[in-house]
Amino acid sequence: MISNRIIVSSIVVLLTLLATCEGMGVELHCRCIQTESKPIGRHIEKVELILPNSHCEETEIIATLKKTGEEVCLNPEAPWVKKVINKIMSR
Repeated sequence: MISNRIIVSSIVVLLTLLATCEGMGVELHCRCIQTESKPIGRHIEKVELILPNSHCEETEIIATLKKTGEEVCLNPEAPWVKKVINKIMSR
């Protein structure tokens, strides 16, 4: 009986911690599953650059589109994306 209580308590604590991490906006994995390589430069409102970290080994570049607010992951190896990043970094 006591071992069941310990198991249930452990599960509750684990779920509480996971919910807390989600609520704080902590990403536990890469955000970009697939990336866009074709030029969409004039449709971009803002760009977010996420460097490799403990949760994702890839550099992620996420663009927010002007009209829809949709977030699109950009291919960091695409020549036009490199130009956009260099332009942002030079500011």
